[in-house]
Amino acid sequence: MKSGGNNITGLLTILSNNLYKLRRSFTIWMAFALLIVLLIATPILTIAVSILEGPGETMQHLSTTVLKDYIVNSVAIMVGTGLLSLLLGISTAWFVSTCQFPGKKIFEWALILPLAIPTYIIAITYAGIADFTGFFQTSLKAITGSYVSIDVMNIYGVIWIMSFVLYPYIYLIARASFTSQSRTILESGRMLGAGSYATFFKLALPVTRPAIIGGLTLVLMEVLNDYGAVKYFGVSTFTTGIFRAWLSLGDFNAAVYLSAILMLFILTLILLERYQRGQAKYDDGNATPKPLRPYQLKGWQKTVVFVICFTPLFFGFLLPLIQLFVWATSTFSSVINWQFLQLIINSFSLAVAASVICLLAATVLIYSVKLNQSLAMKTLARFSVLGYSIPGAVIAVGVMVPLLFLDKSLVPLLEDLTGSAYGLLLTGTSFALLFAYLVRFLAVAYNPIDAGFKKVGNSVDEASRSLGAGPFKTLTKIHLPLIKGALLSGALLVFVDVLKELPLTLILRPFNFNTLATKTFELAGDEMIAESAIPALIIIATGVVPIIILSNLISGGTKK
Repeated sequence: MKSGGNNITGLLTILSNNLYKLRRSFTIWMAFALLIVLLIATPILTIAVSILEGPGETMQHLSTTVLKDYIVNSVAIMVGTGLLSLLLGISTAWFVSTCQFPGKKIFEWALILPLAIPTYIIAITYAGIADFTGFFQTSLKAITGSYVSIDVMNIYGVIWIMSFVLYPYIYLIARASFTSQSRTILESGRMLGAGSYATFFKLALPVTRPAIIGGLTLVLMEVLNDYGAVKYFGVSTFTTGIFRAWLSLGDFNAAVYLSAILMLFILTLILLERYQRGQAKYDDGNATPKPLRPYQLKGWQKTVVFVICFTPLFFGFLLPLIQLFVWATSTFSSVINWQFLQLIINSFSLAVAASVICLLAATVLIYSVKLNQSLAMKTLARFSVLGYSIPGAVIAVGVMVPLLFLDKSLVPLLEDLTGSAYGLLLTGTSFALLFAYLVRFLAVAYNPIDAGFKKVGNSVDEASRSLGAGPFKTLTKIHLPLIKGALLSGALLVFVDVLKELPLTLILRPFNFNTLATKTFELAGDEMIAESAIPALIIIATGVVPIIILSNLISGGTKK
């Protein structure tokens, strides 16, 4: 008994000491970090609490009528897009990384360009290309002498366009892995008589598998997040179901339940990706790998590899871009006016504001962890960046419910106090949009800024403290000037993502408020596809800038 009593006393002492240390270490930085994490967690907590209220009659009706279609279509698009994206991404990454052929230097960065085109824009473009007077039909008419029916407005069309837009996620990660692989391990395979196919399937691919699965997970998350392409092509998925339950049926509860099911899909993907990463046991056995000597292709091999690399670039970027330019030249005079200028102002002001908010929140979080490197703080920081994996429609539901509650509580109170009439202060303005952008895109700003802080190291903080400078002065006078490049990268990435974001903006935008993304989608929905080309081109142009920067960073890392 005495030994047991001593153990209990010892545990209580340790617990007391830890609580005392936590209280002593709790600073204003931790308070801000906790506030940010609480805001980020709001949508998830809202959905979790709302589920306890029960499914309701609308959800029961949906479960017996269309829920099966939502599940089957979502899974089918995930499987189809995942397989085709793997084929496109891995093959192009392998050839660009290991082979020498005409155009290789251009393909290295150009194969990333399809990421600049949002899925809803490429869906609109392909609908026009496959139209009776579109590129495909007129080309077939010139070749065969007759028109051939081409229907892309179905689930197969969705899989096609998503694969050619999203494969760069796999291409980027696979290429980085292939180029960093040890020259020794691959050339050893060649010396043992293994051909290029055996080298790829038995040596290179197994080593790259964890990275490829990571890229595939990003592709599948983008598939689940998509609304514009599936809506425009008339394919029912969870995101279209959430919009229908909320905006058409007017049932928040049903939208919440559909969001919860979609969250289960996302959680499953995250857990599977973490599991396979933890199970990976591959090692190239060389701490300082040498650059890989490229295969020297000859004759027909060069042509085949060139065609393989050119195909996804053509269908995923060049063909849609050419079609958009053709439409833009024919509608320029009717589209460019003062209303269009207001559209640009709306879009860019939202994107700038969201970038600033995300930069501030990410910097506070990262610096708080730097000041207090406890397990709790690191866990909170990791949790705060999960918003990027949550589909925009789900975040919109999770944000709108609590903000509507606050509006209904605050507005009557303010009207009683001031005697003036107020509209919806939170959900009727851009506040809800900016809040949702923070939840979704904080991770986009967090990652480059975190990398910037890590490059600076801890010695700077120690030197600053020895000179009597506090945390705030150290951050503003030393850290921020040193990481301004990372801050700019984070701001640019958030800016581009906000500019092309569709589901969040469609749901949470104020009344009669449009952005380039929503206007593009609305014009296409009104069968004014040609008129949607100019706002679409502006979105694509801004998206190309960070892709070029990203390509330069990868190329720089490869040369080193």
